[in-house]
Amino acid sequence: MRLILAAAVVPFVLATLVGLVVYWPAHQHHDTGGRLSAPAVQLVHATVTKITTKRCQPDNSLCSDVDVHLTSGPEQGQPTTLTNVEFGPGVPRLNPGDHIVLGRDDSGGELTYYFADFQRGPPLLLLAFLFAVLAVVIARWRGAAAIVGLFLAWLILVRFVLPALVEGKSPLGVALTASAAIMLVVLYVAHGPNARTTTALLGTLASLALTGVLAEVFVSATHLIGTSSDETTALQSLLGNIDFQGLLLAGILIGSLGVLNDVTVTQAAAVWEIHDANPTRGAVDLFRSGMRVGRDHIASTVYTLVLAYAGAALPLLILFTLTFRHVGDVLTSETVAEEIVRSLVGSIGLIASVPITTALAAAVVTRDDSRPSVSAAGAP
Repeated sequence: MRLILAAAVVPFVLATLVGLVVYWPAHQHHDTGGRLSAPAVQLVHATVTKITTKRCQPDNSLCSDVDVHLTSGPEQGQPTTLTNVEFGPGVPRLNPGDHIVLGRDDSGGELTYYFADFQRGPPLLLLAFLFAVLAVVIARWRGAAAIVGLFLAWLILVRFVLPALVEGKSPLGVALTASAAIMLVVLYVAHGPNARTTTALLGTLASLALTGVLAEVFVSATHLIGTSSDETTALQSLLGNIDFQGLLLAGILIGSLGVLNDVTVTQAAAVWEIHDANPTRGAVDLFRSGMRVGRDHIASTVYTLVLAYAGAALPLLILFTLTFRHVGDVLTSETVAEEIVRSLVGSIGLIASVPITTALAAAVVTRDDSRPSVSAAGAP
């Protein structure tokens, strides 16, 4: 059984290596041809020391002078003042002691500063530290391995996916190659090189292939072009050689990868644990028991995807509500239809992954002759 599993994985490994060679980016500096809307802004850090509220002309509205202490940049250690800062709807309110980011502008011959953002580094680092500690304390070495796998997945995205897309490589080919590479690396790093991990990997790859086919079919059938967001509009002006429909397909595949991995690993683990509790059960009986677990997993995960989109798109949904558009027009618009296709295609791949992985796991665990038998396990 171990040889059969290895033989099943080898073609995926070879295809992934070929894909990495074919789509590997040159990592050359990309010239935007001066199409960026503005030159790069120099950002410096500062701390708010004092806020003085006053009346500003000509409408006599409330505004503030914000005294800050510069903590980075050429003028580090010096004080400066942001004058006539107006705080209103959508504008963050500053308080003494806030650590902020300022834009530094000396292009006009006079040095000026303006509020750009808050410094979020320390709280984000604290949050990441708490996440890592909790993962290691509860999941132990598997949690630590999962963090390493997460870093490797991020490395593949940054060093392979993004540069390859910028250079005009096939988005679908890049996404399939990256997804397979991430799964091959992350699963074995996080869960170890064993039959259970390989079974989950095969279930993930099969479900990912189904997701890719469905995405290709329904993105074309619904005539989605992938340029509905502000980000893609900006990319269109900067990179004319990007296939935005392919970019949408790539986003669907990479976005589905995490939840597919979650389901397949859980299903494989459930079948293994059921078998360990009663090694005399046959493959069909194991499949039925595993599917009972999988159905609950499907029920909870499917609406999770929909609610996750609804939560992220609340401002957009409110905007549609204010325009009094018919619900049918809203659902079939390019912006919402993209997310509907993304969610439903991902959900179909997720649902299909449960029986695929459960059947593979039941077949593998009942035929894995490297596992000890009941009598051998109980022998002194």
